[in-house]
Amino acid sequence: MQKSEVEAALAEKLNITKTAARDLLNVMLDQITLELSRGQRVSLPGFGVFEVRAYGPRTGRNPQTGAPIDIPAGHNAHFKPGKGLKDAISG
Repeated sequence: MQKSEVEAALAEKLNITKTAARDLLNVMLDQITLELSRGQRVSLPGFGVFEVRAYGPRTGRNPQTGAPIDIPAGHNAHFKPGKGLKDAISG
């Protein structure tokens, strides 16, 4: 499902215009992004939790030459599905 399809579904279910649905979705995504950039976790009960996780430095390999390269430490977004989402997926 593409973002435009989510917007269309929101517009239909909430009986709003597609422009309002696009704005609503953008605000939600912007807010999640903002909170994650501040190092906060975002919990949506029944759906899941978004959080930032740190990872340490490690050694990788250049796929073209096979030479080892150092990969620096960093941060990445992580999503952990909630019970409601897990139940819906597993049927």
